[in-house]
Amino acid sequence: MQINWQKTPLLPAIAQDHETNEVLMLAYMNEEAYNLTLSTGFAHYFSRSRQRLWKKGESSNHTQEIKDILLDCDADTLVLKIKQNGVACHTGTKSCFFTSVVQEKRVLEQEVDTDAVYGVVDTLYHTVLERKNDTTAEKSWTKKLLNDKELMLSKIREEADEVCVAIDKESDEQVIYESADLLYHTVVGLGYRDISPDRVKQELARRFGTSGIEEKESRGQ
Repeated sequence: MQINWQKTPLLPAIAQDHETNEVLMLAYMNEEAYNLTLSTGFAHYFSRSRQRLWKKGESSNHTQEIKDILLDCDADTLVLKIKQNGVACHTGTKSCFFTSVVQEKRVLEQEVDTDAVYGVVDTLYHTVLERKNDTTAEKSWTKKLLNDKELMLSKIREEADEVCVAIDKESDEQVIYESADLLYHTVVGLGYRDISPDRVKQELARRFGTSGIEEKESRGQ
């Protein structure tokens, strides 16, 4: 049975422990990710939020070794039988499926330091998304910002101005403090729009080798 990539350009791909059959995560594959997975023996996916191809574990080294790939009867869903090196979830748990809907609580505990593995900004962004989807987090400042766009925008403007003032007149410590405030509120804004910080990193990477003047001039074309 062949996959019709024209009909289904993105296929759900379920990663399952090849020994225990525990379901670890769900991601998506396009044709390029699928072919790379087959040729390298390691799981590759296409990220809808980052809008790019990625190898599982590319930054954390928590790679997924392919033992088998199963295609369902409609040829539009994949099951990857894998050996998980490290953990599968960005939260630090082995599986992404750790919250019971019936019991309304986490059923697994965090296993690793996600700040060290994934970076503070990425961890912050995922925390913002968790607050966004959490109906019980009404007392959270992050949730309040996400629910009030005008407040969120005003805070980003306010923090940007405070960074400028700190850079102009205040101590290094105050510059760092105000910059952290601005970064936090900006990441909340990215979460509001469901834009991964990884896409900002990609844009910065694209600009390497291009002068700032050339880049600004290209915007007006």
